Amino acid sequence: MESRLKVILLEHTPNPEAVVAMAAKLCYSPSDIESLKEKTAAKDQKQFVEKLMEIGHMSPIEHASFTFAVEGISRACSHQLVRHRLASYSQQSQRYVSEEAGFDFIIPPSIKKDGELARYFRDFMNKAQEAYSHIVSRLNEKGLKGEEANQDARFILPNACETKIIITMNARELLHFFKQRCCNRAQWEIRSMAINMLRLVSRTAPAIFRNAGPGCLKGKCPEGDYTCGKMKEVREFFKNL
Repeated sequence: MESRLKVILLEHTPNPEAVVAMAAKLCYSPSDIESLKEKTAAKDQKQFVEKLMEIGHMSPIEHASFTFAVEGISRACSHQLVRHRLASYSQQSQRYVSEEAGFDFIIPPSIKKDGELARYFRDFMNKAQEAYSHIVSRLNEKGLKGEEANQDARFILPNACETKIIITMNARELLHFFKQRCCNRAQWEIRSMAINMLRLVSRTAPAIFRNAGPGCLKGKCPEGDYTCGKMKEVREFFKNL
């Protein structure tokens, strides 16, 4: 069955901008912790955090973290995602979770819009499902049960196979993630996921993520000769995100 992307912000640091502001002020203040906490809580820290972002004092941003639940992405997408090493991941296991009942899969848009290719793609997914179920059945007959059968049968499963994953990143790593993965040159699937994540955190911590997005939002495109050439459209899109 075809699957659709779903991104949920599960949890985040309570009052992330206040935590970031306190961490930054601690670096320069002679006040004790309780006094600093009271002063921070007594005033909106939006302008201070925005100033912090402007001057590039980024280490305090790391004290705010965000946890997302994502489903409806392919294994191909998750392989790209885990290259971002300053993050924590918990992914649905193909060893402990059997796909015998039928695995969900992702069809790339370029294939989906072509009727003949889409049919060919779905037929292949059905054949992969049949092969998986057949291998599990035969391994069961040989005495391999549960994860013992799944862990070998999963070798037949395609990159298109849908997966679910929980991701935790601190705000600084998220800014880097958005810079890389919201870019037009990023692969379409992880770009869509990154944009959905950015929408969610922008509502929660607007001062931190006010200028978040691909590298061309502020200054020239960092892709050089590989630029998409659509900087104006990209800036307009993220301005209205």
